[in-house]
Amino acid sequence: MKQEFILFFDGVCNLCNGFIDFVITRDKQKKIFYSSLQADVAQEFLKGYEIEFENGFSTIYLFKKGKIYKKSTAILLILRELSPGYRFLATVCFIIPAFIRDAVYSFIARNRYRLFGKKDSCRMPS
Repeated sequence: MKQEFILFFDGVCNLCNGFIDFVITRDKQKKIFYSSLQADVAQEFLKGYEIEFENGFSTIYLFKKGKIYKKSTAILLILRELSPGYRFLATVCFIIPAFIRDAVYSFIARNRYRLFGKKDSCRMPS
Protein backbone atom coordinates (compact mmCIF):
# COMPACT_ATOMS: atom_id res chain seq x y z
CA MET A 1 0.00 0.00 0.00
CA LYS A 2 1.29 3.46 -0.88
CA GLN A 3 1.76 5.81 2.04
CA GLU A 4 -0.02 8.81 0.57
CA PHE A 5 -1.32 10.04 3.94
CA ILE A 6 1.01 10.26 6.94
CA LEU A 7 -0.07 12.14 10.04
CA PHE A 8 2.79 13.44 12.22
CA PHE A 9 1.86 14.36 15.78
CA ASP A 10 3.26 15.12 19.25
CA GLY A 11 3.55 11.65 20.77
CA VAL A 12 3.38 12.80 24.41
CA CYS A 13 0.41 15.18 24.05
CA ASN A 14 -2.86 13.75 25.38
CA LEU A 15 -4.92 15.93 23.01
CA CYS A 16 -2.87 14.79 20.01
CA ASN A 17 -3.11 11.15 21.06
CA GLY A 18 -6.86 11.52 21.51
CA PHE A 19 -7.13 12.90 17.98
CA ILE A 20 -5.04 10.00 16.65
CA ASP A 21 -7.35 7.50 18.41
CA PHE A 22 -10.35 9.34 16.94
CA VAL A 23 -8.93 9.10 13.41
CA ILE A 24 -7.78 5.48 13.72
CA THR A 25 -11.25 4.30 14.72
CA ARG A 26 -12.89 6.21 11.85
CA ASP A 27 -10.36 5.51 9.08
CA LYS A 28 -12.29 2.51 7.76
CA GLN A 29 -10.07 2.16 4.66
CA LYS A 30 -6.91 2.25 6.82
CA LYS A 31 -5.19 4.60 4.38
CA ILE A 32 -3.74 6.99 6.96
CA PHE A 33 -0.36 6.20 8.53
CA TYR A 34 0.94 7.78 11.75
CA SER A 35 4.24 8.81 13.28
CA SER A 36 5.10 10.79 16.36
CA LEU A 37 7.18 13.86 15.64
CA GLN A 38 9.68 12.66 18.25
CA ALA A 39 10.52 9.57 16.16
CA ASP A 40 13.81 9.69 14.27
CA VAL A 41 12.09 8.45 11.12
CA ALA A 42 9.61 11.37 11.23
CA GLN A 43 12.32 13.97 11.73
CA GLU A 44 14.37 12.48 8.92
CA PHE A 45 11.33 12.34 6.60
CA LEU A 46 10.32 15.93 7.35
CA LYS A 47 13.84 17.35 6.86
CA GLY A 48 13.15 17.67 3.16
CA TYR A 49 10.22 19.96 3.89
CA GLU A 50 12.08 22.66 5.86
CA ILE A 51 10.24 22.01 9.13
CA GLU A 52 11.88 23.23 12.31
CA PHE A 53 11.25 21.38 15.56
CA GLU A 54 12.42 24.16 17.86
CA ASN A 55 8.81 24.95 18.82
CA GLY A 56 8.51 21.71 20.78
CA PHE A 57 6.42 19.67 18.35
CA SER A 58 3.45 22.01 18.73
CA THR A 59 2.10 21.55 15.21
CA ILE A 60 0.47 18.56 13.59
CA TYR A 61 1.64 17.82 10.04
CA LEU A 62 0.01 15.87 7.27
CA PHE A 63 1.95 14.46 4.35
CA LYS A 64 -0.63 14.11 1.59
CA LYS A 65 0.36 12.95 -1.86
CA GLY A 66 3.78 14.61 -1.82
CA LYS A 67 2.86 17.83 -0.01
CA ILE A 68 3.02 18.86 3.66
CA TYR A 69 0.10 20.57 5.40
CA LYS A 70 0.06 21.85 8.96
CA LYS A 71 -2.16 23.14 11.74
CA SER A 72 -5.89 23.49 11.01
CA THR A 73 -5.51 22.65 7.33
CA ALA A 74 -3.93 19.29 8.23
CA ILE A 75 -6.76 18.54 10.67
CA LEU A 76 -9.46 19.42 8.13
CA LEU A 77 -7.81 17.42 5.35
CA ILE A 78 -7.71 14.40 7.64
CA LEU A 79 -11.41 14.84 8.47
CA ARG A 80 -12.12 14.84 4.73
CA GLU A 81 -10.70 11.31 4.55
CA LEU A 82 -13.23 9.96 7.06
CA SER A 83 -17.00 9.50 6.74
CA PRO A 84 -19.24 11.82 4.69
CA GLY A 85 -20.37 13.64 7.86
CA TYR A 86 -16.80 14.58 8.76
CA ARG A 87 -16.10 15.45 5.13
CA PHE A 88 -19.04 17.88 5.22
CA LEU A 89 -17.88 19.37 8.54
CA ALA A 90 -14.37 19.91 7.15
CA THR A 91 -15.74 21.53 4.00
CA VAL A 92 -17.82 23.94 6.09
CA CYS A 93 -14.81 24.76 8.30
CA PHE A 94 -12.68 25.50 5.24
CA ILE A 95 -14.92 28.53 4.71
CA ILE A 96 -13.25 30.10 7.75
CA PRO A 97 -10.04 31.86 6.63
CA ALA A 98 -6.85 29.94 7.47
CA PHE A 99 -5.40 32.78 9.55
CA ILE A 100 -8.41 32.58 11.90
CA ARG A 101 -8.42 28.75 12.02
CA ASP A 102 -4.67 28.70 12.65
CA ALA A 103 -4.91 31.36 15.39
CA VAL A 104 -7.38 29.15 17.27
CA TYR A 105 -5.20 26.11 16.57
CA SER A 106 -2.09 27.91 17.87
CA PHE A 107 -3.87 29.05 21.05
CA ILE A 108 -4.90 25.47 21.80
CA ALA A 109 -1.45 24.14 20.87
CA ARG A 110 0.27 26.57 23.25
CA ASN A 111 -1.96 25.47 26.12
CA ARG A 112 -2.49 21.79 25.28
CA TYR A 113 -0.31 20.32 28.03
CA ARG A 114 -1.90 22.52 30.68
CA LEU A 115 -5.44 21.81 29.45
CA PHE A 116 -5.13 18.14 28.48
CA GLY A 117 -1.91 16.91 30.10
CA LYS A 118 0.92 14.91 28.66
CA LYS A 119 2.29 11.39 28.83
CA ASP A 120 5.60 10.42 30.38
CA SER A 121 6.67 8.57 27.24
CA CYS A 122 6.10 9.01 23.55
CA ARG A 123 3.36 7.06 21.82
CA MET A 124 4.51 4.84 19.02
CA PRO A 125 1.44 3.67 17.09
CA SER A 126 1.62 0.34 15.32
